[in-house]
Amino acid sequence: MAKATPMVRQYLSIKQRYPDAVLFFRMGDFYEMFFEDAKVASRILEIALTSRNKKDEKPIPMCGVPHHAAQVYIGRLIEHGFKVAICEQVEDPAKAKGLVRRDVVRVVTPGVVLDTEILDAKSNNFLLAFCAQQDRYGLAHLDISTGTFKVTESDQLDAVLDECRRIQPPEVLAPRSDSEQSCTKALIGALKEASVTYLDEGAFDAKSARRRLLRQFNTHSLEGFGCDKWRVGICAAGALLRYVDETCPGDLGHVTRIVSYSLSDFMVIDETTRINLELFETVRTGSKRGSLFDVIDHTVTPMGGRKLRAWLQYPLLDVEQIRKRLDAVEEAREKFQARRSLRKALSGIYDLERLNGKIALDRCNARDLLSLNLSIKKLPEIRLLIDGYTGRLFSEIKEGWDDLSDIGNLIDEAICDDPPLTLHDGGIIRPGFDHQLDDLVRTSKEGKEWISRLENRERKATGINTLKVGFNKVFGYYIEVSKAHTKSVPAHYVRKQTLVGGERYVTDDLKTYESKVLGAEEKRARLEYELFCGVRKKVADSNCRIRKMADLIARLDVLVALAELAEQNGYTKPVVHENGSLFLKESRHPVVDKLMTVERFVPNTIQMDNTSRQVIIVTGPNMAGKSTVLRQVALLVLMAQIGSFVPAEEASIGIVDRIFTRVGASDNLAEGQSTFLVEMQETANILNSATERSLVILDEIGRGTSTFDGLSIAWAVAEYLHDWKNHGIKTLFATHYHELCDLALTKARVKNYNVAVKEWNEEVIFLRKLVEGSTNRSYGIQVARLAGVPAEVVGRAKEILRNIEAGEFDGTGMPQLGRLRKAKEKVSGMQLPLFKTPDQMVVDRLKKLDIDTLTPLEALNKLNELKKLLRD
Repeated sequence: MAKATPMVRQYLSIKQRYPDAVLFFRMGDFYEMFFEDAKVASRILEIALTSRNKKDEKPIPMCGVPHHAAQVYIGRLIEHGFKVAICEQVEDPAKAKGLVRRDVVRVVTPGVVLDTEILDAKSNNFLLAFCAQQDRYGLAHLDISTGTFKVTESDQLDAVLDECRRIQPPEVLAPRSDSEQSCTKALIGALKEASVTYLDEGAFDAKSARRRLLRQFNTHSLEGFGCDKWRVGICAAGALLRYVDETCPGDLGHVTRIVSYSLSDFMVIDETTRINLELFETVRTGSKRGSLFDVIDHTVTPMGGRKLRAWLQYPLLDVEQIRKRLDAVEEAREKFQARRSLRKALSGIYDLERLNGKIALDRCNARDLLSLNLSIKKLPEIRLLIDGYTGRLFSEIKEGWDDLSDIGNLIDEAICDDPPLTLHDGGIIRPGFDHQLDDLVRTSKEGKEWISRLENRERKATGINTLKVGFNKVFGYYIEVSKAHTKSVPAHYVRKQTLVGGERYVTDDLKTYESKVLGAEEKRARLEYELFCGVRKKVADSNCRIRKMADLIARLDVLVALAELAEQNGYTKPVVHENGSLFLKESRHPVVDKLMTVERFVPNTIQMDNTSRQVIIVTGPNMAGKSTVLRQVALLVLMAQIGSFVPAEEASIGIVDRIFTRVGASDNLAEGQSTFLVEMQETANILNSATERSLVILDEIGRGTSTFDGLSIAWAVAEYLHDWKNHGIKTLFATHYHELCDLALTKARVKNYNVAVKEWNEEVIFLRKLVEGSTNRSYGIQVARLAGVPAEVVGRAKEILRNIEAGEFDGTGMPQLGRLRKAKEKVSGMQLPLFKTPDQMVVDRLKKLDIDTLTPLEALNKLNELKKLLRD
C-alpha cells in the first residue's frame, strides 16, 4: 500500500500475524477496526461503519468501540464464533518518539475467555483438543477461567465422540494434517456449534507435549496424575497448553494439575439421552427453565452451580461413593437450622475459582481482590457451622479447610475500601501501607490545598469576584477571567488561552505548585500500581490454596443444596445397590411435579428386575402420561447416582451404567436424514451398545414407516432386548402397537402395563395411573377433539373408524374406509343388492386362509378381525 500512513502500516503488519481474528486496535480511548474487520464487526455489533481518509480514491472502512465498554462487544463477537485480538499501546505516548508502539497483548477466543461478563456463572467454558493416532483417540479440555484441566483417551471413537458432546466445548483444536481424516470429520459433525482451530503438526508432537506438561506442573513425570503411560491424551493436552500460551500470554499458575479419567468411570449419557431427558435445556424452546438442572439447582455460589452441573453430567457408578453423598445429604437435611445458616453464609461467597484465575493471570483489578477478601471473611463462620457435621464427606471438607486468613489480612492492609476500576489512576492503596506513598499523597494534598486557597487570594488581590482557578489535562492549572474584567488583570499574569467569554492565565507560583502537585500525582499513581502488582503477586502465589478452598466450598454448597431440594419437595433417600432391580414407590417426575399448575401430579409405582419384570410394555392413549412415566424412571435413576434424594415414597435402585432413550419423532433435514432413518439409527445404537446394566427407554418405535413394517420392527426390537445374551436388558417400552402386548404370552420377563383412562359420555378422562395389564384402544380421536380439531373432522374420523373396525370391504365389494353416509342417498329408490350375512362372510374368509403360511401374530390379527365382523 504505497500511500499508507505509518499508523495504517503498523495496523497491517500486526493484522498479518492474526489473520483469523478481529483486531481491536487501540487508539486513545477507542478500539478501532479497519478494512474487512470493520465490515464484519459493524454488522454483528450493530455499530456505524464509517471510513478513514474519506477523500481518498479508496477510503479505508473503519468502526470503533469505547475501550471502557469493550468487553460487551468482545462478548458478542465471541458468541458468533469469532476470535478477537486485543492490540494495546505498549509505551507511554508522552515518551514515544514518533508513532506509539503497539502490540497484541492477548487473543480472546470462544474457548479462551476470562471475563466473567461473557461467561455463564454456572457453566464451565472448556477449550477441547483432539488427537488421533493408530486407532487411539485422545481428548484434553481446559477451562482457563477456573483452571480445571482434564485428559482421557480411548480406542472407541463413538465413546470419545459422546464425551465431546458431553463436554460441549465452544472451541475445538485439531491437527491441520488430520483435517480430512474421517475421525476429525466425525468430531466436527458431533460438535456442529463449536469453532474449529487447526494447529500445525508440531503442536501435537508427543515429546514436546510431555515436556510442556512437565514444565507446567514442575514435575519429573506424569505418573502422579495417572496419565504417564498415555500417548495421544498427552499429545492433546500439550497442544492445548501451547495454544493457550500463544493466545493468552502469562503464567498459568492456577493450572496446577491435570485430572486423568476413564470414560468407563461414570454413567454414560449420550447426546440423544441428554436432549430427550431435558437435563439442561428443554426440547421445545431450548430454555434452561423447565430442565432438570433448573429444578434441582439450589446452589448459592457460582462454583457450586458448576459442580452440580458436573455431577449431573457424570453420574457415579461406584456404590460406596454414591452412598457417601447420600449420607451427607441426609445429614444436612436433618440439621435444618444449621443448613439455613450455612446457605446464608455461603451466599456471601464470590466466584473463588474465577477470581483465582484472573489473579493468577494478572487480569484482576483491586475490586476483584476485595471480592476475594469478602469471601475469605466468610470462611471462619462457615467452618464453625459445619463443625457439628460428622459424615464422611463433611469430615473430608473439614480436614482440608483453610481460612486463608493471611491472604485476607494482606488485602485488608493494602487495598482501600472503595478502589476505582482502573489500575493506573491511583486511589487503590490504603493509607499507612507504604510510607513513600503516604509522603507523595501528602505532598499532592498540600499542593492542591495551596491551589484551592489561591482562588480566594487572587480574588482579593485583583478585586475580580468572578475569578476562578481550574484544571484540564491539556493546559494544567489556570486562572480564568471573564471578558468584562480582563482590564483588571495584573501584569504578572501570563495569557495561556483565549475563550469566547474570557481569558485563561498562569502565574509563576501556580506553575511551580502545579509541577509539584502533578509530579507527586504521577509518582503516586506509578507507585500505587507497583504496590498493587506486588500484592497481587503475593496472592497469586497462594493460588493452589485458594483453588482448593473453592473446590471444598463448591462441594459443600452442592451437598447442602441437594438437602434443601429434598426438604422442600419431600424427596426420599434412595437405596442404591448392585443387584440390578429397580423399585420406585409412588414416584413423581421431578420437573413436571414442580411446574404443573393445572392439575395435581399423579404418582406411580414402577418395579423392574432381571427375573420377572425386565421388559415393561406400556400402552395407553396419547396424552395419558406414558412418556412422563418413562422419563421419570430414567431421571430418578440418574438423580440417585449423583447422590440426590428422589421424588418417591420409597426407592431402591440398582446401578445403571448407561441410560438409552429413543423418544418421539424427529428428522435431520440438513443431513438428508428422514424421521424414520433417525429413529432407526438411534435404535441401532441402543441395540449395539446396551449392556446388562443399562436402562433402555423406548417411547414409540416404527411410527415413521408403514404400520406392518413398524409393528414388525418394534416386536423384533423388544424380543432382542428381552433375549440379549440370555440375560436381557431392563427396558421400558411405550407403544400404540397393542399387538406387542402379546409378547407377554411368549416371553417370560415381559409384563404389560397401561396408563388408565375412564370413558364418560364419549369423552375420555385421563387418570394418569399406571396399572398392570394391557389396553387395545388409543383414543386418538378423543385426543384430536381435545386438541381443537374441527368437530366435522372429528365426526368423520369416528365414522371411518367404525368402517375400519367393521371389516375391510362392504357387501358391494367397496372399501369400508371410504364409505359415506351419503352413499345411502344415492341408492334410495333403487333395488338394493343382496348382502351376505356376517356368518357367511366369516366362513368365506376362513376358507381362503392358508394356515400353513400364517405367523402366530398374523393369525391373532385375523381372528380379531373376524370377531369384530361378527360383533358388528
